[in-house]
Amino acid sequence: MARRFPLVILTGAGISAESGLPTFRGAGGLWEGHRVEDVATPEAFARDPDLVLRFYDARRRALARVAPNPAHAALARLEAAWEGPFLLVTQNVDDLHERAGSKKLLHMHGELLLVRCVRCGFRARLPGDLSGRPCPNCRARPGLRPDVVWFGEIPHGLEEIRAALERCALFAAIGTSGEVYPAAGFVEEARAAGAHTVELNLEPSRTSRLFAEHRFGPASRVVPAWVDELLARS
Repeated sequence: MARRFPLVILTGAGISAESGLPTFRGAGGLWEGHRVEDVATPEAFARDPDLVLRFYDARRRALARVAPNPAHAALARLEAAWEGPFLLVTQNVDDLHERAGSKKLLHMHGELLLVRCVRCGFRARLPGDLSGRPCPNCRARPGLRPDVVWFGEIPHGLEEIRAALERCALFAAIGTSGEVYPAAGFVEEARAAGAHTVELNLEPSRTSRLFAEHRFGPASRVVPAWVDELLARS
């Protein structure tokens, strides 16, 4: 079974916070000064697309100024060494996992650097600001929106994620709040499959009691240490 048992890892905003990207709630958080209803719903985009696009343009520019941290690098190293089924599921819309080298990756909440047109369905990776920009395919304005999952929309890849959880032997959640479903329920699905469950977080999450093992501290410290231990004993 050395390095061959099925492994599923979930990452949340806490892993990217150490790279300088804000988390969603709390003082200095992403939503400070903004109501979710104004910037992160389909209704908000229909009502005031320019406000929504300015909000996400600022996030796209901020992403270009940060880099992966040791936690991202450790997970890419774990994937490269793992011989069995491996799936990294992220709630994050940034590209820091990719930049660190992760490949077996599923963005359940979409990707900030991808855009799609609400008029013609065009989808592509486009650099630069979106505000005031017509769709390259149908020229609709406004038409382009960030290809992220807003509140009220269905996350990507749920069937693939749940199939992986049903067969996994180890499930780890890193930097997650345990407040946003369906991701907050993944630990229960993994437990139902008989998996060992590990929480790696700055502090206990809302679902902390459901995990069999806990590692608390900065992701850039606890994740590389956990990866080293896992690879050493597997």
